[in-house]
Amino acid sequence: MHVIDSHTGGEPTRVILSGAPDLGSGPLADRAHRLATHHETFYRSIMLEPRGQPAMVGAFLVEPVDPTCVTGVIFFDVDAVLGMCGHGTIGLTVTLAHLGRIGAGQHRIETPAGVVTVELHDANTVTVMNIESRRVHHGVTLDVPGYGAVTGDVAYGGNWFFIVDPSPIPVVTDNIRELSDMTVAIRKASITQGIGGERGEPIDHVIFQGASAKPDAYNRNFVLCPDDNYDRSPCGTGCSAWLACLAADGALKPGEEIVQHSVIGSAYRLSYQPGVNGGVIPSITGQAHVMAKATLIFDEKDPFKTGINL
Repeated sequence: MHVIDSHTGGEPTRVILSGAPDLGSGPLADRAHRLATHHETFYRSIMLEPRGQPAMVGAFLVEPVDPTCVTGVIFFDVDAVLGMCGHGTIGLTVTLAHLGRIGAGQHRIETPAGVVTVELHDANTVTVMNIESRRVHHGVTLDVPGYGAVTGDVAYGGNWFFIVDPSPIPVVTDNIRELSDMTVAIRKASITQGIGGERGEPIDHVIFQGASAKPDAYNRNFVLCPDDNYDRSPCGTGCSAWLACLAADGALKPGEEIVQHSVIGSAYRLSYQPGVNGGVIPSITGQAHVMAKATLIFDEKDPFKTGINL
C-alpha cells in the first residue's frame, strides 16, 4: 500500500494512493458506510501503532460522483469513518499538488458530507470552503459524571460537536491530560443522555474554547476527536461548527476574519459567508507540509499486522 504523510498544524494526514479495498460505486456516503461496516480491520490497521500514530487521520482517495471534482475522498481515524475533515482536506490538497495532480487555484473535492472547494495558494497554504455548517442546539446542559453540570452548544461542521465556550479549564499544553479526561466524559454523557444532531446523530467531537495569550489570536481551542486523541490543529470541521455558533450569536460578521489557535499554538484563519439554508459557509486557511512517502507492508507473519489494539 502506497501512502504519503503530511501534517497540518501538527495534525497528521495519511493519504492512501493504492492498495485499498474496492468500495464499489455510488454516493460517497454509501461507500463510507461500506468502509465503516465491512473494512474496519483495514482502516484501523493503517492508523494504529506501530504502523500509524496517535491523532492520525487517513484519506482514502476514491472516484468522485460529481465529474467537476478532482477527486473523492473518505476520511477516517482509528475509531470512526468521518463525514469530513478540515485539516485532512488541507493535507490532501498539498499532497495532490506535491504529486503534480493539481496546481494553484481553486479545485472541488467530494466528501461524504458534500462537495467542498479548496484554493491552493502556494505549495503549503490552502483555503477550504467547507460545507454549510449550522448550530442545532444552544445552551444545552449535560450532567457529566465527576464534573457536574456542563453547558454548551451542539453544532455541525461536517462532524458533530459539543462546544463549551468558555472552557472550564485553561486551554494550555500543561492541561492536555485534564482537558482530555473532561472532554471524553462530556462526549460519553452526551451520548448517554441523547444529546446530538436533529436526527439523533451522536456527538463525535468536543471543543473547549479558551483565551489565547497571543495578541493576533481571537481564541485558542482544545478539540477531542473520536479516537480520544486531541487535535493538534485547530480542527477545520470544529472551527466550521464554531463559526456557525458565532454567527448565530451575532458575535462575528460575514467576511470578518479571525485567527484561531490550537492548544499547541498552530493557527487557522477563519471567516464565513451566509449559507442558503440558514447556516454559514466557513472559510478555513491553514498550512500543511508533506513529511514522508512510504509503502506499508502487511506481513502475514507479523503478530501486529492489524495494529496494537489496546
